[in-house]
Amino acid sequence: MPIKTSETEIKHLLIAWLAISFAFAIVLRGWHNTSFFSVFIISAVTVGFAFILHELAHKVVAQRYGAWSEFRMAPSMLLLAILTAFMGFIFAAPGAVMIFNPYLTREESGKIAVAGPMMNVILALLFFALFTLAPYGTVGLIGKFGMMINAWLAAFNMIPISVLDGKKVLAWDRRVYSVALCIAIIVLVVSMIL
Repeated sequence: MPIKTSETEIKHLLIAWLAISFAFAIVLRGWHNTSFFSVFIISAVTVGFAFILHELAHKVVAQRYGAWSEFRMAPSMLLLAILTAFMGFIFAAPGAVMIFNPYLTREESGKIAVAGPMMNVILALLFFALFTLAPYGTVGLIGKFGMMINAWLAAFNMIPISVLDGKKVLAWDRRVYSVALCIAIIVLVVSMIL
């Protein structure tokens, strides 16, 4: 089944990707003695893919259940991410996939929610494989940072509060929530040990 999208969604995804990549590049630039352009590319590959594929995972599963779903950026939150980056940390909440289907069950909502963090776990493992194959230089840096950022996003999004994914997963099934949270935490701990 093809993914349904719109020009508006593609524009919002692109702007959010560039803004988040720029914000993380500002912070990363302070940690690594390379050109800003190189750091921006590393950020776009690691953080950009983490963000876009997380959101697309929600979208694909939602559409599978017959829901209208499209990403919408939050311009004020993108600005906040860039401003906080200049302070040495990032508050990143670039937007979300808006989902509409009044007949979604709790199980369907839980599956839509868990898709994003589990996509980040998969990406963390892929970046870990990249780091293992080439632990030095730019490729090693991409692998290490890609694993760290994806592991962090998976664990953070599994917190069962507010609009985070964990709240919907826990409301659906405590066992699925526990397994997904444990997987996310294990991947996060491994990424911090590297």
